[in-house]
Amino acid sequence: MKRVLILAAVAEAATGAGLLIVPSLVGRLLLGAEFSGVSIVIARVTGIALVALGTACWPGLMNPFRGMLLYNVLTITYLVWVGVHGEWVGVLLWPVVFLHALMTILLGLAWFTGRTTVGRSNYDRGE
Repeated sequence: MKRVLILAAVAEAATGAGLLIVPSLVGRLLLGAEFSGVSIVIARVTGIALVALGTACWPGLMNPFRGMLLYNVLTITYLVWVGVHGEWVGVLLWPVVFLHALMTILLGLAWFTGRTTVGRSNYDRGE
């Protein structure tokens, strides 16, 4: 089962990396059409999510935590870049950046205050 999980994690992370680096090529190969305009932004955020999913699914106790932290950090970085350089800035862009920053801070605080175990027992207690 562990090997299948590793295979799935690598496949998702590779697809995510492709969407981040060459979203139009991945779109053409997967869907038969190139991404353009705002769909490139959506494809790259999806790529970030897939890389984080690959990280979260890699076997290890802290990897779900690392996956969420990675997702939030990369999403903030990319959305700030889009907001500063892009032409697609909707009314919710900056509130979403703020919410991801807040989640990153909370995850970072949990990381540095010693909450090193992420597992079923933590979820059962509601922590």
